[in-house]
Amino acid sequence: MIRLFVILLFVTFLAGCFSKQKLPDNPVEQAQEERGDIRVMFYNVENLFDTFDDSLTDDSEFQPEGDRHWTPFKMQDKIKNIAKVITAVGGWDPPEIIGMCEIENRYVLEQLTDFSPIADFGYKIIHYESPDGRGIDVALLYLEKKFKPIHQQKIEISFPGSNERKTRDILYVKGLVNNQDTLHVFINHWPSRLGGQLESESKRLFVASVLKAKTDSIFKSNPCSNIIITGDFNDEPENKSLNDVLEAKREYSEIKENNLYNISFSLQEKGLGSHKYQGIWGMLDQFVVSGCLLMKKEKGLNTSLENVHVFSRDYLMEPDEKNTGTMPKRTFVGFKYNQGFSDHLPVYLDLKLN
Repeated sequence: MIRLFVILLFVTFLAGCFSKQKLPDNPVEQAQEERGDIRVMFYNVENLFDTFDDSLTDDSEFQPEGDRHWTPFKMQDKIKNIAKVITAVGGWDPPEIIGMCEIENRYVLEQLTDFSPIADFGYKIIHYESPDGRGIDVALLYLEKKFKPIHQQKIEISFPGSNERKTRDILYVKGLVNNQDTLHVFINHWPSRLGGQLESESKRLFVASVLKAKTDSIFKSNPCSNIIITGDFNDEPENKSLNDVLEAKREYSEIKENNLYNISFSLQEKGLGSHKYQGIWGMLDQFVVSGCLLMKKEKGLNTSLENVHVFSRDYLMEPDEKNTGTMPKRTFVGFKYNQGFSDHLPVYLDLKLN
């Protein structure tokens, strides 16, 4: 039934989903014919807010009387767009695991999973409220037939000796894939570059150190652990937070099971990006995996550099009027409603189960 629903939904926008037109300033990968056994997706959906006032957060602009005149119609329109992207990224089957950021609360997630075109997929939600000043959180959606959580927690970020506004928690979920292999998944949304990349770097360095301590603990228990770290890091693969602190390697010639590898760097080398700022594409949305996942094994989960992708289709893009080429089609341009998707493109990773 689900497969038939997906096929019918795909027919309605097939031409757009499988467009192979190259973007002049951010090359588009060819559509993949072969799909992995498990597809992991990450998407910064950019300000998915409800329309209600939360007295504990700064969400006033996303209300009907706020600066953006955020109405139930606009919220549902955005949710429908996100559902379209999830369906398209999945191919003929929906992604089994989805990490998301910039969602306000569980209510908007339930609007997506229970009352949008993907309602029949049967996604379950893992979400915690985080102390972010604007009230935006990270979350994980999953299909329990393929991924069964056995442990979940929020990893709180408390900057030492600081009374600054809090940032988003890291979401950690440990689960079983097909009731066989254990998979550790971390969903991230690191502090922004507001105020400048160097001025804000210390915050991302600290978050990276917290995450590094957690992955070291997992490796200590089992050096060949299957770990996937994904999210919007607000840093590039070569920046200190990812390269020096998290020690996510960008060299793949010698794979060691208890090391971390930033496989999104391979996409960056191809000139790909997930986010465009002042005319320049950047790879802020990434996948970092443990070496064990990259090692060829006779049995168990594995992946490769060829299995990580940026998802870009014509309907997700619009002309970059200030620079050249195209850019992600946002929900708003300034305060003008643009009926778009997000200022980020989704990324995804295929896992194969031997």
